[in-house]
Amino acid sequence: MKSVKDKVAAITGAGSGIGRATAVLLARQGCHVALSDVNVQGLSETETQCRAHGVRVRADRVDVAKREQVHAWADDVAREFGAVHIIINNAGVALGATIEDTRYEDFEWLMNINFWGVVYGTKAFLPHLKAVDEGHIVNVSSVFGLIGVPTQAAYNSAKFAVKGFTEALRQELEVDPGTIGVTCVHPGGIKTNIARNARVTVRRGWTDERSSSDFEKALATTPERAAEDILTAIRKNRRRQLIGGDAVLIDLFQRLLPTLYQRVLVAGVRRRRRKMLSAAT
Repeated sequence: MKSVKDKVAAITGAGSGIGRATAVLLARQGCHVALSDVNVQGLSETETQCRAHGVRVRADRVDVAKREQVHAWADDVAREFGAVHIIINNAGVALGATIEDTRYEDFEWLMNINFWGVVYGTKAFLPHLKAVDEGHIVNVSSVFGLIGVPTQAAYNSAKFAVKGFTEALRQELEVDPGTIGVTCVHPGGIKTNIARNARVTVRRGWTDERSSSDFEKALATTPERAAEDILTAIRKNRRRQLIGGDAVLIDLFQRLLPTLYQRVLVAGVRRRRRKMLSAAT
């Protein structure tokens, strides 16, 4: 897809972060946008920013964990705009806890949004994308879809699943040649509210009330930069898009040292645990 001008893009998780930045960038490029989020206030702010660029905008409160809501939204968007060319499955949440401490309810909550939300968004919009001359599916995974990290088992599970799902989807669409591109996006540390809004189970020596704020300090890439990379991936029909220098390094580290990286992480977590435990005494 060389140009997004006069195309129609649907974006989940558009109320903040990468979703908002991508929606605004697409609108600035002349792309009409359909926005969804569960955060109504944030969604309204994104809608206002997009309308400032003179494109058609639709905003709906949609819980991507609810299959019927996602399918109804897709049909409504296609009906109102007459076509849909791009779906960006971006909505996501975070959870910090050891596997031992993770409640089944929290694991299911995350998987329903981070993985099933991607599946629902893809399947709901795929028929509409097939009905147009060209289309593109963007599914947002993470660098945590490339490496496993202690206290992130649920998030790792969802993001690894998104990666596998997206790669299989792209291959299926290439076996039966068409005009739909598929990109799996792997952001590194992006300055969004996901860490601040994460569910964290406090466990002495593993996680505490400062875990989210400590994680936020490592976030280096802006949502606007992430949006630019996503737009480039759509235009160039890339299979995979790493976002941020940290994502590039992590990907290289994992490919060159697929098991040694785990030893490095274990050593780092042990040092952090000792500091946490000594501070608590």
